[in-house]
This record gives sequence, C-alpha cells and structure tokens, in this order.
Amino acid sequence: MSINILCIGDVVGKPGRSVLADHLGNLIVEHKVDLVVCNPENAAGGSGLTPQIFGKLRNYGVDVMTMGDHVYRKNDILSTLRTSDRIVRPANLSPRAVGKTWTVVPTKSGDVQVAVACFLGQMYMGANDSPWDAADRVLGEIPADVKVRVIDFHAEASSEKIAMGWHLDGRASIVFGTHTHIPTADYRILPMGTAHVSDLGMTGPYDSVLGRRKDRVLSALTTSMPVRFEVASEDARISGVLVSVDPDTGRAQSIRRIEVRHETHDDS
Repeated sequence: MSINILCIGDVVGKPGRSVLADHLGNLIVEHKVDLVVCNPENAAGGSGLTPQIFGKLRNYGVDVMTMGDHVYRKNDILSTLRTSDRIVRPANLSPRAVGKTWTVVPTKSGDVQVAVACFLGQMYMGANDSPWDAADRVLGEIPADVKVRVIDFHAEASSEKIAMGWHLDGRASIVFGTHTHIPTADYRILPMGTAHVSDLGMTGPYDSVLGRRKDRVLSALTTSMPVRFEVASEDARISGVLVSVDPDTGRAQSIRRIEVRHETHDDS
C-alpha cells in the first residue's frame, strides 16, 4: 500500500490560481492523489495570501498550504493562520508570530494522517532563526505515530536546500524547496527514504521573469530606475512533484516531476 502526495510550487497571482482551478481536479483523479500540499504565498496579486483565495484553493483540491517570507503580506490572512489547521507559517520565525508551525491532517480518504511544516532559509533571506534547530524541534513535536511527514524549505540558495534534504533524510517523507520559482531536475529519493527536490518551480506564468512581466523587469535591470513588477499573464503552468509514500514507514517509494500547461483566464 502507498499514498500519493502532490506537492505544488509557488502559486503566482491570478494565472497560477486559474491553472489550478482548471487542472488540479483532473490531476487528483488521474494520479489518484491522496493529499495536495501547496505553497500559495504569492497567490494574491503576486505577494501574500487572502482568506478568499485560501478558500478558493481549498475548493480546487488543495489540502494543506505552506507559506514563506510573504506570509504576513496581507493582514487579513492572520485570522486564517490563527484558526485553520490547513495552513502553516514558517516555524523558524519568532515564537510570538501568528500561525501554526506544523499541522497534521488526514488524506482525502481519511485513512492516513500526514504532518506538514515549513521553514525559511537563512542564506540571502534575512535574519531568520535557525531552520536546522526549528526542523529538529518540529519533528520532535509531531506525534511519533504520524509516519508521513512533508517539509517545505522556502529558501534562496540551492546549497542550503540540498543540505536540508540530507539533514532530514530518514526523518521526513518529503523535503521540497520553494521560493526561487525555477523547477530543478535533482528530484530523487535519498538513501534513508526521503524524497527531495531543491525547488518545485512556480505555478504561474512562465512567459515572464519569475512570474513578473518581462518588460518591467528588463526595464529595471537595464535602466537602474524603479519599476513596479506586475504579474505576467501568459503560459501558465502547474509545477510540482508527485511522491508515492509508504504510510506504515513514512519512506518515499518514488518521485516524479509534474507539469501542466494551460492558457489563463479570469477566475474572479
């Protein structure tokens, strides 16, 4: 017996939401997905998350949401962070920060309990607390009988993301990286049974620079003048990985890349 967990990378703006609205349900059926974990911290206009979008993503089929450095960009998400067990904030922020540092939720069938947590990197990411200590602490807090554990490491440096995979090998079922919006080809199962990928990539418009309009980014880079980076609109894709996990041991059995392309539309 195994369960299939779909991990989806940074959802960027309306294009990212639209492609999920149109294709996530089919993905769940096609691949017999038991749990969907998604990072939507850029889903609201390219930065942050709102309660309304949180509700939409849940309706599309997302089971648990992880956040990153934009977790508090929209103030109205604070109530959701306080009350919902379907969203977690980075565990290596201040203990006083709003939100749960880990959660345990059932699979869609209700047969298996899955723990989910996320951490922020330190390299080029600001003065966050140690993700290494936070990971050790959180894994120690999760009930021992919850064998399936999914970790989102929201970090800039590939080296730090790879190191986290090795740090958690055998202690987490899946360790995936987010934040840099570029899908990496290093997905693999580590020796002790942890599925790892440095970055899931972006769920959003790929005719862009990391989800932002090319002309705006190029203008800023070539003129040194301030420019507002608006969310792009074309070539929207879902990006992530599908991992099969043994629920009795928590060890990953397989990992494969998932990409779905689709033209966006207005889902408001």
